Amino acid sequence: MERLPYIDEHSRSIGAARERAWAALISIGAELGASAPVRVVRLARLEPRGATGDWSGEPSAGATRPGFAVKEVHAPSRLALAGSHRFSRYSLVFELDEAGPDRTLMRARTRAAFPGALGRAYRALVIASGGHRIVVARLLRKIEARACSA
Repeated sequence: MERLPYIDEHSRSIGAARERAWAALISIGAELGASAPVRVVRLARLEPRGATGDWSGEPSAGATRPGFAVKEVHAPSRLALAGSHRFSRYSLVFELDEAGPDRTLMRARTRAAFPGALGRAYRALVIASGGHRIVVARLLRKIEARACSA
C-alpha cells in the first residue's frame, strides 16, 4: 500500500466484543459509496468506480466499493482501505484492539495526498474545515451503534 502523508487518527471505545465490532465494521464497509450516484462517481473520478467482491461475510483484498478498495484484511483486528478521486489519493485503516471483556478500542487512521492547486483547495475544504473529523467521528459512532445493537 502506498505510503501517504499522515492526516489524523480517531479512536472510540466500543462496548462490544472485538468480533462484534469487526462484524459491524464490515457491515458498514459494505455500505460505503452505495448511495453515490453514477454521475458523481464519474465527475469525481472515484477509483475504484464500482462495487466488487462479496461483503456478506468478510471481504478479501481487492474487494471494492465506489472510492474504496480493500488493501489488507486481518480479521478481527485490521481493515485497510485505499482509493482516490480527482483531488486526492487516500487510505483509511481501521484497527481493533481488545480493551477488556466485551470492550473494543477501534482506531481509524487516515493518510492522504492532495496534489496540485485543486488538491490543496480540496484539503482546505475537507481537512482544515474539520469536515473530515466530523465524518470519521460519525462513522465510528455508527459502527459502535451497530456493534452494540447486534
